[in-house]
Amino acid sequence: MADISIVPDQRLVACGAKETILGAALREGIPFAHACGGRALCSTCRVLVVDGRNACTPRTSKERVVAERLGFGDEFRLACQTSVTSEVTVRRLVLDDQDIELADLRRRNGREAGPRRRRMSVTAPSRSKGTPVGDELVVAVLFADIRGFTPFSQAVLPYDVIHELQRHLHRVTRAVERHGGVVTSYMGDGVMALFLPGDGAVPSLRAARAAVEMLADAAHRQRELEERYGRGFDVNVGLHSGPAIVGALFGNPPTLTAIGETVNLAARVEQANKQAGTRFLTTESTVSELSDAATLGGTFRCQLPGVAGELTLVEVLDVT
Repeated sequence: MADISIVPDQRLVACGAKETILGAALREGIPFAHACGGRALCSTCRVLVVDGRNACTPRTSKERVVAERLGFGDEFRLACQTSVTSEVTVRRLVLDDQDIELADLRRRNGREAGPRRRRMSVTAPSRSKGTPVGDELVVAVLFADIRGFTPFSQAVLPYDVIHELQRHLHRVTRAVERHGGVVTSYMGDGVMALFLPGDGAVPSLRAARAAVEMLADAAHRQRELEERYGRGFDVNVGLHSGPAIVGALFGNPPTLTAIGETVNLAARVEQANKQAGTRFLTTESTVSELSDAATLGGTFRCQLPGVAGELTLVEVLDVT
């Protein structure tokens, strides 16, 4: 028998000679993820070997396939395939349902890993089928960027940096899609999202609702990150609406995109949060489209880089 220290559960588990880390942990009631039933098909039982790597048995052929596919270093192991010969300390890396969704290899068949790109179901109102191929439409453009990500990334393990970034982008994408938008690009730790005209609320209102959802989720996540790593990060959002050229770029599936001054200004508005000390800014013209649905904060007159003249930006606190 060998002892396995499992964190963050702070549990010490005895592991038999023919028992895997996963088997021992489940026997003791530790909620170890194992979406595929422990058959090395999903990687949700992945662990980081904090101490005692040499006490772990060599990778099985099944584990080698997963490790090569995901680029795992020697410190990352599948608990369902790993036994131990003496004391080790491991850290569970998949802790909740969203972690399971991101780590389950079986969900990646037929699509790229990482945040989901919405297929081209958002269309211009003038078309009953297909996608825009080069229309000028009045749209809402949202930029969301992480604030404080650099110090976070410098203070935690590389695996955790990528894992938490992936979780964040996944949740941001879901918020956009729930309100009828589409993420058109991922840019480092930020996203650009597009809301087209169509049925229901106007694009700017749907975008603002998505932004408020993102910010509420980021505040909740920040508390989780502080507990887990001793530090976290927040989100800044910029929103502007106006005319833009919208179309689909080549690809499989094709990627929706928008270009024009509306897009450029939305990006500058997001960046202005830093100097204003705010989380969500929009332009004065866009605020008028939100009607009474928005709770507003401060108003700022500022000169944005690359934009002629001063603009009035308005802080958005909530949207119903």
